[in-house]
This record gives sequence, structure tokens and C-alpha cells, in this order.
Amino acid sequence: MSTLPEFTPFDDSRRLTGFNLYFGDVGAVLETRGAPPDEAALQAWDAAVQRACDALGWPAAARVARPHASGASLAFAAPLDQLFCATEVNEWAWCCAHEAQHGPIAARWHAPGHPALWDEAAAMETLHALAAAERQPALVRLVRAAERRALPVLIDDEQLSIGAGDGAACWPLTQLPLAETLDWTSLHAVPVALVTGSNGKTTTVRLLSAMAQAHGWHTGHSCTDGVFVDGRAIEAGDYSGPAGARVVLRAADVQAAILETARGGLLRRGLAVQQAQVAVVTNVSDDHFGEYGIHDLAGLAAVKLTVARALGDSGLLVLNADDDLLAAQSTDLACPIGWFAQDDAHPRLQAAREQGGATCTVRDGQLCLSWRGRQHDLGAVTAMPLSFAGRARYNIANLAAAALAAAALGIGVATIAASLLQFGRARADNPGRLQHWQFGSLRVFVDYAHNPEGLHGLLDVATAQGGGRLGLLLGQAGNREESAIRELASMAARFRPARVLLKDIEGYLRGRPAGEVAAILRQQLQDDGVPADAIGVCLDEMAAVRDLLTWAQAGDVLVLPTHGVAARHAARALLDSLQTQGWQPGLRLPPV
Repeated sequence: MSTLPEFTPFDDSRRLTGFNLYFGDVGAVLETRGAPPDEAALQAWDAAVQRACDALGWPAAARVARPHASGASLAFAAPLDQLFCATEVNEWAWCCAHEAQHGPIAARWHAPGHPALWDEAAAMETLHALAAAERQPALVRLVRAAERRALPVLIDDEQLSIGAGDGAACWPLTQLPLAETLDWTSLHAVPVALVTGSNGKTTTVRLLSAMAQAHGWHTGHSCTDGVFVDGRAIEAGDYSGPAGARVVLRAADVQAAILETARGGLLRRGLAVQQAQVAVVTNVSDDHFGEYGIHDLAGLAAVKLTVARALGDSGLLVLNADDDLLAAQSTDLACPIGWFAQDDAHPRLQAAREQGGATCTVRDGQLCLSWRGRQHDLGAVTAMPLSFAGRARYNIANLAAAALAAAALGIGVATIAASLLQFGRARADNPGRLQHWQFGSLRVFVDYAHNPEGLHGLLDVATAQGGGRLGLLLGQAGNREESAIRELASMAARFRPARVLLKDIEGYLRGRPAGEVAAILRQQLQDDGVPADAIGVCLDEMAAVRDLLTWAQAGDVLVLPTHGVAARHAARALLDSLQTQGWQPGLRLPPV
């Protein structure tokens, strides 16, 4: 919906176009406004939705009310060609329930084309008209025919596609063919992997994509940097949601798809796909609290585990054995689970191996894969470039997760091992993730660390060798709660930086005025003991990068988390150019 009036009793109302947090179907969800509603209000909403669905002739389907700290999420499943109408049903039902407790809002809320609150019979007439205008029986028939053949289906506001990659066909919604006229034998699925988690998603996606290419597949992947086919960018920007998945799966030459699946897309729309061979959840840590009713780690873990809905009872779910929340919430899932951890003696790994399950771990310095009852030595961890000579423990976890996912896709062990030893040798393999430049004894790191756990891992690696002063670039997106912004600053303060430059992230202010995030970071850094004269503000990311390079001396370490797309590219280009020129700390930087 568009921006809502202040008197409206909900903050957001949207379609769920794929499997989601609430159910394995499509439907609609609404976020209530104000204090969490009581049980009577939730029951009134449920009853109103039921009456509307009965009046519209919709089949019985799931209805879920999820109360949380800032209200409730109210969701119900609906016919796939009636989702706009479903949002109207949801809004009408909640307004009716809210009005019963809080007094009339009808005169202020009603607008032509929306169901009336004061007259249920009139409301049902409006909903019938909306449903009739939206109904697309030809679309439904095609989708059901595809489902009978176990073929993947992708639908957006303009197109329908059946099949995937080099086995897909796509049509405008206004020009759909008859099911009986299709050559169904030309349509097929391709292997699909989903990757989600708080940290490590993009690195794992890129590594898994490299493995799939080494296996001989033309491979598409989507991530926060764009959409790529065989390493060639076809779209730029953040494509870690359903739109990126659709671009990959509709690319005509793709034979395998590796899809980054971020929290935001899962909550806003749900999964783009109904089928996947494997899904990875790298980890869950404090991040993005306060959006769409997610206020704690348990809620965030449930969102991430939405990917399991695409696996059925045969696809492999790859989980971090060190994450107790993920383990606890996965106990009732139908799909098999593959576990990874860096402790070979981890009880979850031992139990899985005893039952013939899949695991990946570090044993005597070697990365070891247990797959279908056999043990495979994938090589020395310290020889794998992503491990940063074994110091980047978070990347060792990503290596293990990718190895399990690759095995589940059918990639051979020898190919997996060779890819682990190769990927990361070139900076182009994993741009913006733990990239390192050396200028004499000055070390410079560029990364995407965006939450306390990610920053901790990055700073651990960067400062492991000791040496001179630490210079740090620090910023955060404006949609984080103030407590999350402060936690990021506190993590930075633990490493006692000699210089911190605070920035805004272009395109990610998310409603906050320029400089507000930097002010919060500054206050927390000072509260945690960082001297005021060690903290500066340079809201432009690239100007801040140049400022820190000018400040640096021999022996120092600069850690430069860069997040804006343009800034990431510009920072890498500048550092590459400086290295080519033989630049050393203390020398002038080339002009902008």
C-alpha cells in the first residue's frame, strides 16, 4: 500500500507471493499498529477473514496471527490470482476488529473502491467486484498443470514462467497460452541452492557458484552485488530477494542457480521458488530487529528457516551446528539436515555421522566432508585462500557450508576440493569481502561487515598480527534500531581504534536525517572509552576512505567496511591503483 494515514490501525499490508514465515502457500499479511492486540481482537479478525473467504468462495486455508512486541502480524493463505483482493480482505477484517474495541474509524478510513466497514453486505459486494476484476483462470490452469508435472513456476506482476534456466519458457500475463498447447517436454527444472543467514551469505553464494561452474554447469547466481551468469554481471545492485531469483531462473543459458535469500525479501514477499535441492543457513545474529514484527533472535531464526519450505522431505538443509537456536527450531522439519562446525567432536556432528548423515568439519587442520557414509579429506584449511591462513574462522564456516551444499547439488568431491583451494586467490573472486592490500607495512582491509558479529570477525582477522594503530571506517543503515547501532559501536570500541571515521551509507538512510546514525555511533564510542579526538565524521564513504589513507602510517592497519555500491567499487579501484603505483603511507594520494 501507499503511505497510510495516522488513524489507520495498521502499518503495512502486502501480498505474500511465495512460501513464507507463516505457511507454505501464497496469501496476504498485515502489520497492526500500536500495542499488541488482545485475544478478543485477534479472534474477531479471524472470524471476519473467515466470513469474507466464505462469501468469496475461497477454499479453507491457513490463517495465522503472530503477536509480537510492536503489534501483530496477521496472515492468511489465498488463491494465487486473488492476492490484491486478499490484502483488501485483511485490511477490512482488521479494521472491523479494531473498530469493535476502539470506536468507529469508518468515516475517516473508507474510500471508493474499498470495502465499507459500516455495512458488511456492501463490503462483500465490493470484495466480489475486486475478486472478479483480478481473477485469472488461465493463469491458475497453467500453474496447476505445471505443478502436476513437478515443474517450477515463477509469477510476478507482468510475467509467468514455467521451468527454469535453459528449460524455462516465459509469457506476459496478458498472453498466456493454453495448457494443452504447450510442449511440456521442453520444460524442466535446474539444480537450485538457497543461501541465507546473518553473515556470510554472499561469500558462500560466490564460492558455491564457482564450484558449480567448475562442475561444468552454466551457473547463475544472485546476491547483494547483482545477478551473474558464469561470473558475468547481467544486473547490478542488491538482488538478494525474489527479483534476483527470477532473473537467474529465467536466464536462458542457466543450468544451475545459486540464490542469496535475504531476510527482507522473505518477510516482504516470501520465497521466489517452490523447489530447491539444498538450502544453507550460515548463522543467525542480532540484526534488522524491529522490522515486520521481528524483535529477537528466535524470530529471526524462524524467518531464515523459511527456506526449508522449498526442500520438501528430500532436499538438504545445511545448518551451523554451533547455532543452538537454529538447531532447536529445526527439530520438527521434514527435510534431512547437514551440519557444519569447526569442532570435529561437536555432539551434533557426531550424532549425525552415527546415523549416516552429512557433516563438514575441521579435523587435524583438514577440512573433512562426511557424505553418504564416506569420509573425504578436502585439503588443508590454511591452504584455502578464504581462510586467510586459517585466521578467518567465519570464512572456514562458509567453506564447510559450501562444501555440504555442493555435495547436495551433485558436484563431485574432487571438484569441491579443487575449488576450495582456488577460490579467493584473485580479488575478483569475492569482491568487497575480506579483501586485503599491503602498502609496505600498512595493511588495508575492505569488507561488507554490517553487524556486531561480522565486525568482530573482520577486526579479529585484521588485528591478529598486532603491529601499529588501528584506523576504522564505521557506519550503519538507518533502519536499524538505536540499540543495534550502539552495539556496533561497542564492538568497534573493544578493539581500541586510534582513529574512527563515521559515515552515512548512501541509499540506506531509511528515513533518518543525514548524520543521525553517526551521532549515535559517536556517543556510544565515547561512552565505551574511545577518546573524542580519535573520532571524526565524514559522511561520504569515499572521502572517509581517502582521509584514513592520508592518516595512516607504516605498520598501521586500516579496516574499511564499505556498503554503498558505488563506494565499494571506488574503494577497490583506488586501492588497486595505489598498489600499481607503488604508493606508500605518507605519500600524497592522487587527486579525485
